[in-house]
Amino acid sequence: MTATHTPRAHSAKYAWAGGLTVFAAVMLTIAGLLDVFRGIMAIAEDDVFVATPDYVFEFDLTGWGWVHLALGVVAVIISLGLYQAALWARIAGVAVAALVIIANFLSLPYYPVWSVIMIAISGFVIWALCVARRDDVGL
Repeated sequence: MTATHTPRAHSAKYAWAGGLTVFAAVMLTIAGLLDVFRGIMAIAEDDVFVATPDYVFEFDLTGWGWVHLALGVVAVIISLGLYQAALWARIAGVAVAALVIIANFLSLPYYPVWSVIMIAISGFVIWALCVARRDDVGL
């Protein structure tokens, strides 16, 4: 029996994969809640948001708020599935994190630092969900 096939190495592999899934779940929950709050602020037409003239991707503030609110709610629901290590949640988590990246890319000129932070969080979610194989997580 080689060192990589010992029961201890096998359990460490499961712990590493499970830890990445929990990391993705926590980060997706945070990103989802932040998107929910951002969406609510935009729907309420809060004075927090600035208007950038002459931007190619110009959106109505209320419509933009609904997009972020919907993405945030979906992200939180998917993160609940990730806490259960469900395969559907891993697949949907990658998809919704990609959509969050796109939505934040579109709002990059309005809030560059915030958008870059959200893009980075979503990138880590995608990485964490894709690096652990299905059989490593125990699905």
